Amino acid sequence: MPIHEIRAFNRFYTNLIGALDYGRHLYTPYTLTESRVLYELAHSTRTDAADLRGELSLDAGYLSRLLAGFERDGLVERAPSERDPRRQRVTLTDRGREAAALLDERSRQAVGTLVDAVPAQDRERLSGALRTVRELLSAARPGAGPPEPVLRGCGPGDLGWIVQRHGALYAAEYGWDAGFEGLVARIVADFAQDHDPHLERVWIAELDGRPVGSVMCVRDGTPATARLRLLLVEPEARGHGLGDRLVRAAVDFAREAGYRDMVLWTNDVLAGARRIYQRAGFTLVAEKPHRSYGADLIGQDWRLELRKGTDR
Repeated sequence: MPIHEIRAFNRFYTNLIGALDYGRHLYTPYTLTESRVLYELAHSTRTDAADLRGELSLDAGYLSRLLAGFERDGLVERAPSERDPRRQRVTLTDRGREAAALLDERSRQAVGTLVDAVPAQDRERLSGALRTVRELLSAARPGAGPPEPVLRGCGPGDLGWIVQRHGALYAAEYGWDAGFEGLVARIVADFAQDHDPHLERVWIAELDGRPVGSVMCVRDGTPATARLRLLLVEPEARGHGLGDRLVRAAVDFAREAGYRDMVLWTNDVLAGARRIYQRAGFTLVAEKPHRSYGADLIGQDWRLELRKGTDR
């Protein structure tokens, strides 16, 4: 019976979303597989060809031909990986980022139209049912372990989540007052109002479809310096290196964007975050006592050199 039901659902849903003619369904020239590869390149922190092949379970030859087509169309650039020259790094061009953003927007609109047809009182039941399907089938895969968090770009509602979770967590864990939430809200509002997507970005860590972490890379007044901000990992997702992954994503992005160095400001009581910064190579450059958020604190400035002996 489960086999029959799963196959029936597959036929129903692929027809519902137009998977068999995905390009025409979203008014784009890309197939479902091509669209998924563009999505991964736009949102994943791991963009080596080998990572894409493993993440999407694609045949190596098929993926190579697909990427070659993207390269001919000016959507991607391929070069040896900085970490391992034996691996091929794939990055989106400006045209590629525009194509990925258009696909993402049209996909959101299409799914939004589906959800709009569901009565409001049934939408939580729908979300719960979808989570249950993912959890049960993920656990049933051969060799499947606990679900792994994934990093993705910032979507609608994520900036508000960052503000809310920073305010709630820091109040619960350190007793900080609403002044800290106000600071986070201003940082987020500045980013939302005016940011350059080529030089500034937000990452969201997601576990089982739920956000569990965040980090931000923004400009710091001078063209050569990036600033790391708003690192957060939910208590339930700690202890698995997720903070390191978030910081590494921001550092890698800053380095590829051409920044010379990266700075951050934190407080001495945030011991776990400081250990993450140290592992990433940041060094403490200054400390200053201050009273903020209803607490006596010691603010700390940290710096990481990204490009030795060069100017941007």
